[in-house]
Amino acid sequence: MQTHEIRERFTNHFVEAGHAEVPSASLILDDPTLLFVNAGMVPFKPYFLGQQTPPFENGLATSIQKCVRTLDIEEVGITTRHNTFFQMAGNFSFGQYFKEGAIKHAWALLTGSVEEGGYGLDPERLWVTVYTDDDEAASIWENEVGVPAERIQRMGMEDNFWSMGVPGPCGPCSEIYYDRGPEYGKEGGPLADDNRYMEIWNLVFMESIRGAGDKKGGFEILGELPKKNIDTGLGVERVACILQGVDNVYETDLLRPVIDVAQELTGTRYDTGNPADDVRFRVIADHSRTAMMVILDGVTPSNEGRGYILRRLLRRIIRSARLLGATGEVMQPLMNTIMDTMTPSFPEIAENRERILRVALAEERAFSKTLESGTHRFDETAEALKTAGSTVMTGAQAFELHDTYGFPIDLTLEMAREAGLDVDMEAFDAAMQEQRDRAKADNKAKKMGNRDDSLYRKWVDEHPTKFVGYDQLVHEANVIGLVRDGQKVGEVAQGDEVEVILDVTPMYAEAGGQMADRGRLLVGDTVLDVNDVQKIGKKLWVHKATVQNGGLDLGQTVTAEVDGAWRHGARQAHTATHLIHAALRQVLGPTAVQAGSLNKPGYLRFDFNYTDQLTDEQLAEIATITNQAVDADFAVNTIETSLDEAKAMGAMALFGENYGDRVRVVEIGGPFSIELCGGTHVDHSSQIGPVAVLGESSVGSGARRIEAYSGLESFRYFSKEAALASGLASELKTPSDQLPERIAQLTERLRAAEKEIEALHRAQLLANTGDIARKAETLPSGRKLAAVHLPDGINTGDLRTMAGDIRGKLNGGDAVVVLASNDGGKAAYAVAATQDAVANGVKSGDLVKLVGGYVGGKGGGKPDLAQGSGSAPEGIDQALAAVREELGR
Repeated sequence: MQTHEIRERFTNHFVEAGHAEVPSASLILDDPTLLFVNAGMVPFKPYFLGQQTPPFENGLATSIQKCVRTLDIEEVGITTRHNTFFQMAGNFSFGQYFKEGAIKHAWALLTGSVEEGGYGLDPERLWVTVYTDDDEAASIWENEVGVPAERIQRMGMEDNFWSMGVPGPCGPCSEIYYDRGPEYGKEGGPLADDNRYMEIWNLVFMESIRGAGDKKGGFEILGELPKKNIDTGLGVERVACILQGVDNVYETDLLRPVIDVAQELTGTRYDTGNPADDVRFRVIADHSRTAMMVILDGVTPSNEGRGYILRRLLRRIIRSARLLGATGEVMQPLMNTIMDTMTPSFPEIAENRERILRVALAEERAFSKTLESGTHRFDETAEALKTAGSTVMTGAQAFELHDTYGFPIDLTLEMAREAGLDVDMEAFDAAMQEQRDRAKADNKAKKMGNRDDSLYRKWVDEHPTKFVGYDQLVHEANVIGLVRDGQKVGEVAQGDEVEVILDVTPMYAEAGGQMADRGRLLVGDTVLDVNDVQKIGKKLWVHKATVQNGGLDLGQTVTAEVDGAWRHGARQAHTATHLIHAALRQVLGPTAVQAGSLNKPGYLRFDFNYTDQLTDEQLAEIATITNQAVDADFAVNTIETSLDEAKAMGAMALFGENYGDRVRVVEIGGPFSIELCGGTHVDHSSQIGPVAVLGESSVGSGARRIEAYSGLESFRYFSKEAALASGLASELKTPSDQLPERIAQLTERLRAAEKEIEALHRAQLLANTGDIARKAETLPSGRKLAAVHLPDGINTGDLRTMAGDIRGKLNGGDAVVVLASNDGGKAAYAVAATQDAVANGVKSGDLVKLVGGYVGGKGGGKPDLAQGSGSAPEGIDQALAAVREELGR
């Protein structure tokens, strides 16, 4: 049974049982506790937390949620049941059925015949576990379902009790296991061998509220939930493993094709008795799928957050392929293969195929350069170790290669073996653990940042705000809620910072990149300045305001006024953003997809996924197309329709957005631009006024940003530019249209003058080196030493050049040159030694360290040439005296 059919049977089973089918949310949600969605219940958190009422008619839902877990990324492929990306099929009951319903639904699907829509698993091979004291669940399994008592085992809190890891809903679990047979391990159920007995489904009975605690079991049960809820999770990949008769999740129909392609690319075979190679093949398969799905949802590689996780995944693929024998690029065939296997379950992959490939290939090529720089650094380190007579690379050196240069430790180990070196892995592992501990501490701090919206739940459920701001800027409204300092209050007075909840409002709440409206609330002599409007639960508008005059009571009627100038400017910028998006896709093609935006009066920025820097010609063309659309006076139409109809119209949706059944489509100029958007817009494109594209820049690997002005801000910008050009033309006595050529001529003359000055400066410095060489002192040992405190203002680079030149003039024997200068309050110094001096044991790097000890500095280099700088130039003379003493021994 193919994976897409396993998914389809699960959904059909629960839809027929009255559950609402909920599409998978994006892997990226607006949740401060998560980088990625990591469990099927995450999109339902507001309902489990009691912050919102479930919108499902029967209080029942089912979904197949895409998930990513990367906490133990280094362990991938070592076990054969875990993936970083997985599909979690679940059914949810919000106060409807409880333990008996969840258990019977699961059993019916697992053991039901294939002909009748089930999975057809042999009930004699299914085992179940329950929480230690959950007699109720054990009784249902035995007496209602018919599972023999000997196949029902009890486990403690570590295995059979679930919570989100923070205070909130929790409860006991019941897990279902499949016996894969004696060839996989010993008898005795999950307690005896969890390799032979594979967990496939976890039924969570949420009935309690837990308090704070650091780990499972380290918290107090505070009480019962008002309603008992069901949250289950079936591992689609694990069921596929069983139904397809393969040994592990890497050999199912979704991942085995990637392993086959990897064999062709590397020339190495899978499953031939080499465990290390098998792990690398599994890493390639697993990470290819995860990286592809993460890119699909709009992530691009970077050095932090989600982008850093993606970068690690892609680089581990490349690293594993190289260790298996690949010599060229591998990303394109791997990504094409995984997209082929996943498209039946995720059709949206097809329209994003080119973009996914572009991002993956760009990172592969960037990493190739990283490997080159890392290899160069490794060679320097290895040479220095051999020169020092050491055969062990320190943990700190290996960690620097890993952390600073992105050089994988296994490549370091392999190259170290080839160079005859060992690596202090104990120290390296300690450094890695310190880094993980810091990351976990940061993650823990983030987890405690989950906003508690339960205060607003009653309003969200019973009094959602009616928004009338698309066509009205002033409207009467009733004050149905006041919140001050996180508490509901009945009145507020002058000077208070307050959240005001109205039954109806014309004010736009921040969303879709458009900043919230500014405005006022008025009643009698009372004035509240509204400086922000936020949405809660997508239904409630919360007006953040300051009471400037008078006071306000709960239940009063106010006049809500939008600042008309603010709204007009925001509308101009938001519509201009749509035009720039359309122009961008005309110039760059469909792979340039929006990744975020910000619109405020007169200004916009637009982020998009693209790997290459735009040329001046492309940017100019985007600006031209945008302003041509303004000049065309396109009508801006808004249409409310179903999500399916909007997609059929060709409307573009944004990554990470969850749309309801009814959506708003903004159409500009017919096919010119059509997007799903809830923002406010002008009525005709000409009302935007001129759009001034300021430029574009990188905001991370594979992500670019365009910034622009609109309306009056564009006019002011163009006026300022014109005044600047006019001033330059007057100063240079050149017509404005000839300024570029005139400035280019002046720039070239300036560069030539700088080169001439540099040559004169160098000649002046070197003119003194002969005199310094002639005055070199001869130490009792016969060694010559030129140790000179030079005049102020000579930098380290110049000192290094001079030291090398003096060394050349003293190259008839054992000689050392030490030069130092006060360069702008810093000590600059350089050391050079002849080959005879090096042969006699002199190391320039050691002498640099000696000098550094007197001038508060550090530095380094090779045995024959080194340099440094320090913060205490007053110690230079002492340092030179110390060098004389050291070399004169």
